[in-house]
Amino acid sequence: MNKYVTRENFLLLLAFAVPLAFSSWMALLNNFSIEVASFTGKEIGILQSLREVPGFLAFTAVFALLLIREQRLAILSLFILGFGVAITGYFPTVLGLYVTTVIMSIGFHYMETVNQSLTLQWLPKEKAAEFMGRAMSVKACAAIISFGGIWLLYEWLNLPYKWLYLIFGGAGMAIAVFAFLVFPQFQQQSEQHKRMVVRSRYWLFYLLTFLSGARRQIFVVFAGFLMVEKFGYSVSQIALLYLINHFFNLLFAPSIGRLISRIGERNALTIEYLGLVVVFVGYALVENGYVAAALYVVDHLFFAMAIAIKTYFQKIADERDIASTAGVSFTINHIAAVFLPVVLGLVWLISPASVFYLGAALAFCSLVLSQLIPSQPRIGYGTNWVTNLKQEQQ
Repeated sequence: MNKYVTRENFLLLLAFAVPLAFSSWMALLNNFSIEVASFTGKEIGILQSLREVPGFLAFTAVFALLLIREQRLAILSLFILGFGVAITGYFPTVLGLYVTTVIMSIGFHYMETVNQSLTLQWLPKEKAAEFMGRAMSVKACAAIISFGGIWLLYEWLNLPYKWLYLIFGGAGMAIAVFAFLVFPQFQQQSEQHKRMVVRSRYWLFYLLTFLSGARRQIFVVFAGFLMVEKFGYSVSQIALLYLINHFFNLLFAPSIGRLISRIGERNALTIEYLGLVVVFVGYALVENGYVAAALYVVDHLFFAMAIAIKTYFQKIADERDIASTAGVSFTINHIAAVFLPVVLGLVWLISPASVFYLGAALAFCSLVLSQLIPSQPRIGYGTNWVTNLKQEQQ
């Protein structure tokens, strides 16, 4: 076998392809929906809700494994993601954009679910965190290429939206075909359950995942909104912030992965959650646009340490549960996305600072819960409480 045709390179190739297509969709969405599809706030709100539905239903990926092997499902999901992006420009209507968004989102969320599952199955536990850091760096590189490519093709060559979507969506489809043709079907180390698995012993992982998703929604929805509403950031300035975030991930994500491997999940998550408490309180109190931008970049960097939640699960899980639980965790992560933006949008009208104080409170809850992670988590020892209980019984 060619030394480059490996499991790791397969995962890295898919990690590169997803943001190459998805970042272009995100970068073009607001302008395309307003200028071409004549969206108002009502339509964009509905579209964003529709986009999150496949994420909420990500647990259904396990049922697809009854029909197709997991590696092939990852490739098919990438192709669907690319296809959804590629055809977006050909349907410049409200209904057309809704439909293409759902197609794109199904591919994206199934792809992310299966990719996480394969990573946890294929990578040795002692190397998983470092590899995930490398994968984040690859994703950041792809996003930078996507943003830069759109700027070049749109500003300098004046390509219409239809061609921009087709180029980057087509690139995702092409990479999917390449992966199908070049990489063999790798042997699974253990047969995965073909049903939804929810186990009480994974409760801490579920809860940390839910809280992570809730905090993520506050960051994604309201941190950028703060920049525009309070400090008057322009489109180009927001785009520059995105690029800075991706450059930081490109440079530091591998180091963060190695740090997690060295200091362990509990210590890594302790650092992340302490940092996020400070960042969210900073959002609530900040009065300077440059300080707000710095908080935004640091916030994004801290979220890279959420790798530790995944590697924690890898260490405590039955290997047969990984595929099913990857889907369940994506669903749990998206529960907050269904209701939190709407509820906190109303809170924002009364007190924007309260939204970020809630984010700080969620980070503090995560900090407390993370202390239950054992210094050496493993199957049967998922929490300190369980460890102590078993020691008492001996």
